[in-house]
Amino acid sequence: MDTITASVYDTIFARRDVRGEFTGEFADPVVLERILGAAHAAPSVGLSQPWDFILIEAPAIRHEFWAHVDEERRVFSAALPPDRAAVFDRIRIEGILEASVSLVVTYDPDRGSPHVLGRHAIADAGLYSVCLAIENLWLAATAEGWGVGWVSFYREHYLQGLLSLPARVKPVAWLCLGPVTHLQAIPDLERHGWRHRAPLQAVLHHDGW
Repeated sequence: MDTITASVYDTIFARRDVRGEFTGEFADPVVLERILGAAHAAPSVGLSQPWDFILIEAPAIRHEFWAHVDEERRVFSAALPPDRAAVFDRIRIEGILEASVSLVVTYDPDRGSPHVLGRHAIADAGLYSVCLAIENLWLAATAEGWGVGWVSFYREHYLQGLLSLPARVKPVAWLCLGPVTHLQAIPDLERHGWRHRAPLQAVLHHDGW
């Protein structure tokens, strides 16, 4: 395996969903532009590029979103049986106020419409394209020595209202990113005993289910 190939695999397996390791230090705008450029270079159905990237620069928006996420965390915890709640309470779910950068990635189904090549039979192909852009961003950030955390404890209609998104535009991810002290060797959910990663052979099939 050559050095370039090895570095790709190293980056994939080093990637983590970061929560508590953000330093909050200055985020180099040149590095951020490179990372966003990698996201924007992702493949998309019909070359529709149906994503938008919203940089959250107002501290008030961050704090308001954090309060909403914290409430949703409580809702989820209250729905768990006591043993699972005890495990969940040890797990941090976000780094909204600590990360150097907050970024919302959205999906616009009208981008490239009405004739999006390749989406006529699979309506969600555009949404999958946005997820590919996020993965590009995540790997680029990891290669740059930054961390990324995907916040998913929110109601979509709430975030649409908070950011005044058009009704057709779907918020896909609130991402926390920036310099970190380190990346954990073992992902948080495994370290805290929430779930353990299945081996490849457990999910590999041949010629059918």
